[in-house]
Amino acid sequence: MSILNDIKGLFLPPVCPVCGGELHEGEGAFCMMCRTLAPQTGFWRRADNPLAERLRNEFPIVQASAFLWFVAGSPWQRAIHGFKYYNRWRTARDLGAWYGGNLADSGLYGSVDCIVPVPLHTRRLLARGYNQAAYIAEGIASRMGVPVEDRAVRRLRNNPSQTTRSSAGRWENVRDLFAVARPGALAGRHVLLVDDVVTTGSTLLSCTEALLRAVPDCRVSIAALAVSRRHFGLDR
Repeated sequence: MSILNDIKGLFLPPVCPVCGGELHEGEGAFCMMCRTLAPQTGFWRRADNPLAERLRNEFPIVQASAFLWFVAGSPWQRAIHGFKYYNRWRTARDLGAWYGGNLADSGLYGSVDCIVPVPLHTRRLLARGYNQAAYIAEGIASRMGVPVEDRAVRRLRNNPSQTTRSSAGRWENVRDLFAVARPGALAGRHVLLVDDVVTTGSTLLSCTEALLRAVPDCRVSIAALAVSRRHFGLDR
């Protein structure tokens, strides 16, 4: 499918992955209208943003941010589902680069040493063919100038979806879900943990717990591409 898309790209004009409109010269990966109307949170500008405060209640993270509000039924939801489920991984990388530029400009993430994408289980990775969080991390890294340590953490179980679970059920579903495979690569470093969409934050917190348990002298910040207000109880 990706080869077919590459061939189509040689003959068809590039289009915005959000609205499907034709991209004009100089617009980059997203059209000007979609950039202007993107449901950005602005969290990366504030150390005390609601997402960071919520996650700090659980673990001593340094910073936390999400780039977009996840709005059900919106063109942005379709774009996110496109890279998550339908092989449109370039959108994940392009959004990561856009987000990474904002993180770099904020001044709050300047001490980050490396980026770790939340891993998929091997079975799910083989079925999908790629980890969307790794492409987001790649895009962020391109703007922040730090390496991606994509083999530092392993997912131990192919856990069921979190979508229909209660808050307590979500935590039980992700408890002891991750293990640090290369603690030496993260020792003494400020790690930026990257994921696609945050609902309750259980998966990110489980991964953070694994990092801090295995590498006590590392520091952890979090960068999610999108956050759900409905599940996370955040006010805009």
